[in-house]
Amino acid sequence: MKILIVSDTHGYEDNLKRALDAVGAPDCMIHLGDSESTLENMQKIANCPVYMVGGNCDYFTRLPLTRIEELGGCRIFMTHGHYYYVSVGVRDLAEEARTNNCNVAMFGHTHRPFIDESDPELTILNPGSLSFPRQEGRRPSYILMEAEKGEKPVFRLFFLEKK
Repeated sequence: MKILIVSDTHGYEDNLKRALDAVGAPDCMIHLGDSESTLENMQKIANCPVYMVGGNCDYFTRLPLTRIEELGGCRIFMTHGHYYYVSVGVRDLAEEARTNNCNVAMFGHTHRPFIDESDPELTILNPGSLSFPRQEGRRPSYILMEAEKGEKPVFRLFFLEKK
């Protein structure tokens, strides 16, 4: 199963379309908040099932703040992260994911890509931002997850070239 993971597009969808073109047709897409768009619009753009959570800039949305899904043999905890203080660390997020028996925790909010696979029982990741990256070099980023039941998932971080 090929899963595109994005966050913090903030209503700017050109780089999302570029990421989708680069990945090819994903089986599904996960958006970790601050889309400033609707689920229906994201599904239309991605042309696949989309799993979304609301972020601190998703005003007037009915998107959940957290979501748990079983995809590709993984139990995934999804959140934007602002309620878990991810700007200062991932301890609270990791604790919540473990409490819910998840083996992957995903968040956005910081606009900085991050993959931590140091714990064999819990991978924590952030795809960064496709619209307003904040890491050194400030290149838009996303993560491609490839997962099959019974196998260890593979996470690859990609950067788009600046236009």
